[in-house]
Amino acid sequence: MTDALRELVRVMDRLRSPGGCPWDAEQTHGSLVPYALEETYELVEAIETGDRAGLREELGDVLLQVVFHARIAAEDPDDPFDVDDVAADLVAKLVRRHPHVFGPDAADRGRRGTDLHVQWDQLKNAEKARESALDGVPLALGALARAQKVADRAARAGLAQQPAPSGDDLGDRLLALVLEARSTGVDAEGALRRSAAAWEKALRANEGTTGST
Repeated sequence: MTDALRELVRVMDRLRSPGGCPWDAEQTHGSLVPYALEETYELVEAIETGDRAGLREELGDVLLQVVFHARIAAEDPDDPFDVDDVAADLVAKLVRRHPHVFGPDAADRGRRGTDLHVQWDQLKNAEKARESALDGVPLALGALARAQKVADRAARAGLAQQPAPSGDDLGDRLLALVLEARSTGVDAEGALRRSAAAWEKALRANEGTTGST
């Protein structure tokens, strides 16, 4: 761990300990959920707007969420773990799921990217003993993002031949647009977010002129 990361852990320990910050001390995994979501969206915004300084700051805020949750987890009387345990698990997972890089079979290094996605899914499903290739797609994802994630999983598992619902229902038409976006390599969630942002910008620009003569 670098000196800066060690200092971050020490600062978090101080904030959470007696005599530290009362607000930090009373937080739980559950109470921090809104902040984790907010910081993630702010990071996405910094990336999509090309805000380099913002990117650096928001990455720090996301890192804070990891360190904060790990500090709370270290206090659990029955199943404690800390940020070192989190990092160790992550290292093991990355090595385990990249046999084409860390494994003994050099031939795997020649696999194409699409094959590597399939390999990743297979390894992940085996680790988690999942019964379906579609298991594990978070229900909390927005409907648009979740539909695209399901479509990605289905395609890699060879399930894409199952036709999606079609009809005049708005949901069916939205799903068809998501599948169309995926077939052309477009991130539907990102595309809608960018279009909505452009529309919002136009609305704001027109806000002061509405009703003027």
